[in-house]
Amino acid sequence: MEELETKGLSMPSAGRRSGAGRPEVTSHAEIEQAAFRLFAEQGFEATTVEAIAAEIGVSRRTLFRYYSSKNDIPWGQFDRTLDGFRQILAGMPTDLPLHEAVHRGVLAFNEFPEDSQPPHRDRMRLILRTPALQAHSVLRYAEWRAVIADYVADRRGLEADDLMPRTVGHVSLALALSAYEQWLESPDASLPTLLEAAMASLAEHLAT
Repeated sequence: MEELETKGLSMPSAGRRSGAGRPEVTSHAEIEQAAFRLFAEQGFEATTVEAIAAEIGVSRRTLFRYYSSKNDIPWGQFDRTLDGFRQILAGMPTDLPLHEAVHRGVLAFNEFPEDSQPPHRDRMRLILRTPALQAHSVLRYAEWRAVIADYVADRRGLEADDLMPRTVGHVSLALALSAYEQWLESPDASLPTLLEAAMASLAEHLAT
């Protein structure tokens, strides 16, 4: 959900070096990988921003140029990910039934390489099961739903805050989250298969 995983992460950069020989700049990917190592070792709440910065040899100030808070790190480059989601939906054929377009869009948004670092399963487990992240997640979920609501409103000639687009956004999120919860509980389960099954019921809400 994607970024719920971050797609298109920047590659680690060598950057300028300090007198101690450590890089003064880093990358979103390097910060995330270091943070997830510490989250696994110490727990999310016990891991400080200072510890993450020290892990990659940069200052706290430098880290905040990439992420405005520790809570943002598990979500990766979420704004960029949502831009990708908008492009996915915008690229759907206009003659495709609306429920099918949203269905396909959500599935495409949740396609991630198996060698993602940090692993997508680790990322979603942290987001969905860390109490300290729940309030922040509410904001992110609202942004994700808004992408769908905007698309549905445009297709139906409505406003994004009208009941129908708003409902489709909420329903789509609930279906996707149910698939993710099942996936986290079943190590051998296929996320695409679970998402496909969950999103199939969207037709009931959008069928004309």
